[in-house]
Amino acid sequence: MLRYLLPVVFAGVLAAQPRVLVSSDIGGTDPDDFQSMVHLLLCADRFDLEGIVSSPPGGGRRENILQVIGLYERDYPALKTWSARYPTPARLREIAKQGGASAEGADWIVRAARRDDPRPLHVLVWGGIDDLARALRDAPDILPKLRVYFIGGPNKMWSVDAYDYIEQNHPKLWMIEANTTYRGWFVGGNQTGEWSNSGFVASHVEGHGALGDFFATLLNGTIKMGDSPSVGWLLHGDSADPSKPGWGGRFVRVWDGRKAVFTRLTTEADQVEAFGVVEFGLGLPGPAKAVYDGRIPALGVNRFRFSPRDAKVWRYEIDGKAGAFTAVTAKGGPPSKRLENWWIDDPDPAAAEGVHAGAKHVSRWREEFLRDFAERLERARTAKKR
Repeated sequence: MLRYLLPVVFAGVLAAQPRVLVSSDIGGTDPDDFQSMVHLLLCADRFDLEGIVSSPPGGGRRENILQVIGLYERDYPALKTWSARYPTPARLREIAKQGGASAEGADWIVRAARRDDPRPLHVLVWGGIDDLARALRDAPDILPKLRVYFIGGPNKMWSVDAYDYIEQNHPKLWMIEANTTYRGWFVGGNQTGEWSNSGFVASHVEGHGALGDFFATLLNGTIKMGDSPSVGWLLHGDSADPSKPGWGGRFVRVWDGRKAVFTRLTTEADQVEAFGVVEFGLGLPGPAKAVYDGRIPALGVNRFRFSPRDAKVWRYEIDGKAGAFTAVTAKGGPPSKRLENWWIDDPDPAAAEGVHAGAKHVSRWREEFLRDFAERLERARTAKKR
């Protein structure tokens, strides 16, 4: 019996199965998306899953989604004995789409959002936010239907132009921007014995169906699952109110002043907010290249944006000219009047796990969400006795 599943609440009333669309950079820069995809599919009976979109950065493709669906297909005969609501493998393949350079991903978001259904569409963004930005650009009418949970941090760093477009042009979007809170899924909480990142895999994952065996091969047999808080948000808590606690965290209203615009090269004396947006408008005559931290390239015409993912000194070159700035830890501020539905990591130091703001709002639930995951992995291994 799954002991920790509470009803999902929307607008103060018991809701039907949440409509969910996932945008993932699976197969790209971080294998933890594969881990979170395993978790998502084992929880798929709790949702009306309407799309799984491959959204780079990185080398991820639709084929990486299909790889995990193939493993799910091997476990499906056991899973469906526990719940008739598990989607068929054929259905999952039907809703797996390619995003990025292809318009298919953005078009699928639009199609899902425009479906005649009174329920909101929860868009869980595990990678770059480019496909969502494209969907909003092409079909701004879909905005009222969307409830976005964005795993930001490094994903925001790699898709900062798309993020900036949404923030500037669609300020009424309902958005949770989790730049650090998500780290509570694998940092903090009870890390002893079977609940440690490696102990859990050894005790509860390996040997539990095709999905479990695959999971155990990833990241040297340790848990990261950095995108799973977005799924946890819909499993346990009030999905309509980010200020309330739940497996996906607890958030505060975003404040203004998170974007710094410079018309000159900067120095270490120039301070910006970590996980904010830094924009350089240098009046260059044509296209040029920027490189941040010696490894993160960007092309642009006059405008060059970056989102620093750590509080430290960041160095860069734009058109071959060097500069630097200092990113500092966010202190918060009065809720923005322009971004009325935008939520972000709690800056209260008491809610942090080390340098990770808000992460204790997830790690406090560690035993509960891992116990739930373990019981779902048992479903993949053993059919329900009749």
